[in-house]
Amino acid sequence: MEIKLTTLEIRTILQGCQHTLRLVGSSRDYRNIQSSQYFSTSKNVVLNDAFNILGEIVDAIDQVEQINQQGKPEYGAGN
Repeated sequence: MEIKLTTLEIRTILQGCQHTLRLVGSSRDYRNIQSSQYFSTSKNVVLNDAFNILGEIVDAIDQVEQINQQGKPEYGAGN
């Protein structure tokens, strides 16, 4: 089953995830966990990395939308 989402819905969901990550990252409990000497991830990432990645994805969606509105061919449409 394929989920049908509009570009606006996708952007809104991703921005909502960013907002949620910002809330989590600002909590004292999370900051204590992340600053623990035992906190580690396999790729040495932290919550802020996920926040920034989502921002880059939203920016890329905006760029594609701008190009499509200008009537230029779609690039990376299969990705």
